[in-house]
Amino acid sequence: MPDRLAASLLSPAGLAYGVIMKFRNNLYDQGIFKAWRSPIPVVSIGNITTGGTGKTPLVDWIVRFYRENGIAPAIISRGYGRSTKGALVVSDGSRMHLGSREAGDEVAMLAARNPSTIVIVAEKRQEGVELLMREFPGRLPDVIVLDDAFQHRKIARDLDIVVINASEPLTDARMLPAGHLREPLSGLGRADLFILSKITSDRNAAAIVQHLKPFGKPVVLSKVCPGKPVRVQKSGDDMHGAHGTRVLAFAGIGAPESFLRSLREAGMEVVSSHFFRDHQPYTRESVAMIVSESEKLGVLPVTTEKDWFRIQDNQELTALLYQAGCAYLPIEQQFIEGQSSLEKSLLDLLNLTLHPAAGQKQVH
Repeated sequence: MPDRLAASLLSPAGLAYGVIMKFRNNLYDQGIFKAWRSPIPVVSIGNITTGGTGKTPLVDWIVRFYRENGIAPAIISRGYGRSTKGALVVSDGSRMHLGSREAGDEVAMLAARNPSTIVIVAEKRQEGVELLMREFPGRLPDVIVLDDAFQHRKIARDLDIVVINASEPLTDARMLPAGHLREPLSGLGRADLFILSKITSDRNAAAIVQHLKPFGKPVVLSKVCPGKPVRVQKSGDDMHGAHGTRVLAFAGIGAPESFLRSLREAGMEVVSSHFFRDHQPYTRESVAMIVSESEKLGVLPVTTEKDWFRIQDNQELTALLYQAGCAYLPIEQQFIEGQSSLEKSLLDLLNLTLHPAAGQKQVH
């Protein structure tokens, strides 16, 4: 069924969903529904659409920014796609207690990339904060970074950041299930700051910035850049001489075209590709098919870092990809404009500033 026809058929459901979300938001805005306030300052990173907006690289960047400036953050996430329920400790800041299956692939990746950071999963973020305070009373963090929490209004936040994919024009956006909107665009008025991510076209970015102007909030322009491909051997060595490498790309992500673009930016030639639903579990059959085709074509299978974390919990699948010499491609957050505005916002909520000479935090 063509996308436009499907969207038309689903429009009544999208309209109804939009009305429900607007009504719910009004109840919070009027104080009829109360948001619980954490005793620890909270930064929320979220989006208004489904799919890949570049939220996870931003969470990773923010956690690293805080740590580099002597501020201890903790991450609390819903843990999308995990096999567990309730509030659980993923990492205690010294070792991981849950893998990607129990924590969710994105959360497991964030925990692995930030080994000294406490990471918790909880559908109800208040329960996550309460678990954090109960389990780590002697080393509470200075700030909590809530991952994917813009619509989770049961917990108050001190800084609300919304990530918007620059490749998806807001003017044509429709509500779920007809489109990708999680709530009406009027909800963007709650945001304190916008991050326009995955910019590849100045023209598209300018159009979205213009659309965001009426909200009167800072807009930070950013893109994701490929890091060095990493072989999935136990040593996890960076690949050398990746330029010109012929690859088979595979992933289960919300925006596969962004991954293909990153591979090409890294100098790789994409010969073939296989994409699955976002967060879809890999099976022996799907991985064997990828390995078989890559061997037949004489190319290197390459996936995303997030997908690799989803796969590596399964020893059988890991062994197959070791055999094929698979690699994954990390991506990094890069700011085009407005980084200083973001940094100031992240420090202001803690009443801190950076000393202009030493680059160290100081209390206002």
